[in-house]
Amino acid sequence: MLVRNGKFEQIGQNLATPRGYTVIDASGMHLTPGIIDERSHIATEQGVNEGSHANTAEVHLGDVINPDDINIYRALAGGVTAVQVLHGSANPIGGQAQILSLRWGQVAEGLKFKAAPPSIKFALGENVKQSNWGTEFNSRYPQSRIGVETFIRDQFQAAKEYQAAWQAYNKLSKREQGRVAPPRRDYQLDTLVEILEGKRHIHTHSYVASEILMLMQVADEMGFKVNTYTHILEGYKVASEMKAHGASVSYLCRLVGL
Repeated sequence: MLVRNGKFEQIGQNLATPRGYTVIDASGMHLTPGIIDERSHIATEQGVNEGSHANTAEVHLGDVINPDDINIYRALAGGVTAVQVLHGSANPIGGQAQILSLRWGQVAEGLKFKAAPPSIKFALGENVKQSNWGTEFNSRYPQSRIGVETFIRDQFQAAKEYQAAWQAYNKLSKREQGRVAPPRRDYQLDTLVEILEGKRHIHTHSYVASEILMLMQVADEMGFKVNTYTHILEGYKVASEMKAHGASVSYLCRLVGL
């Protein structure tokens, strides 16, 4: 294998070694593609969960990347070359994710994989309704599974109305726009409009089949797509429905986590 400027240039047998190249004898070893971690929380300096609201689609994980996190070095040592840093699972609609190409010694901006499509974290299950969080966490809506469904539907209904308002405003002539105020800018709804327009992917923390089906039904109703379900324990029960919707799966078992 010939590597030039960090890229594979030739793969084969009896390749000629250009002058000045370093030869590495890898006899008895094996070579694999870099591992891509679809769901990571590294390099976030404990800033992964904004749990104050049920919808925090306006926050950016890319704003809190810590390039000095030793876990970047350790992940590279284990063969991980890229990660998707996701918001935590404190809310039904979480924050915007950041995909990193791991390069030890780079600054935060140098780690960001800018060619990747933007994404966002959603969550279902116990965390988003604050189960077992203690008695001081029993007032934030939603507090039930039916509330989670209704909340997500309401948020996307608001996003569709917001989208329509901006579309109507943008159709006005410059002269007409000068006579009226534009719609009020809403960063949460801007992000949900990106989802409606297929410009931002959804990665959903999920467990039970009923909620997996629920989110796809809401998505079909509202006109968006669920791209990926993560650590999806009961996905096998609704595999055909997921295939019909076009959702993919990232299976991850964890004992403790966010």
